[in-house]
Amino acid sequence: MIAKLTGVVDSTGTDWVVLDVGGVGYLATCSARTLARMVVGERASLVVETFVRDERIVLFGFADAGERDWFRLLTTIQGVGGRVALSLLSVLDPEQITRAIATQDKTALVRADGVGPKLALRVINELKDKVGNLSLGTPAAASAGKGAAPAPAGVNPALADAVSALVNLGYGRSEAFAAVMAASKGLGDTAPVGDLIRLGLKELSQ
Repeated sequence: MIAKLTGVVDSTGTDWVVLDVGGVGYLATCSARTLARMVVGERASLVVETFVRDERIVLFGFADAGERDWFRLLTTIQGVGGRVALSLLSVLDPEQITRAIATQDKTALVRADGVGPKLALRVINELKDKVGNLSLGTPAAASAGKGAAPAPAGVNPALADAVSALVNLGYGRSEAFAAVMAASKGLGDTAPVGDLIRLGLKELSQ
């Protein structure tokens, strides 16, 4: 199995690169983000994921291990093959995908070719528990109140409430999430909802 390639970029296309490694050209399918780093005639390295399908060997190349790891995670979901996973990684970087899943932002995911509302919801539902702690970092301190929707796994209720308040004010989930996270960094993990909303609004106004 090929895990990494280093060589000279021979040529590129809309979703592929040919890397010349010691006179042998390896064709790797890549995301737009990785292809943007490939310059014909210059040396480059790719982290590689090898797929064997119908007696064909397909190489998927990534600029870094983080993108490769997200590719592996996305392709565990039914309906998300290699091409769809690369499409998601072409329109959203790993941090943006994490944010979209944590905030249940289907709109961000459907920007990728081949991803409709149903598939976007499946991605969110299957991965939200896996990225909750990574994206927000603070375990829930209390159960949701009676009749209230519970916060996603791993989400501090104050953060979730602040994001919800900003969304109700007309902001998108992803931008509201980013603003609240920026506010949380300045205020600390125990900041009250009101302060998170106030500073979040300040972040959004900049």
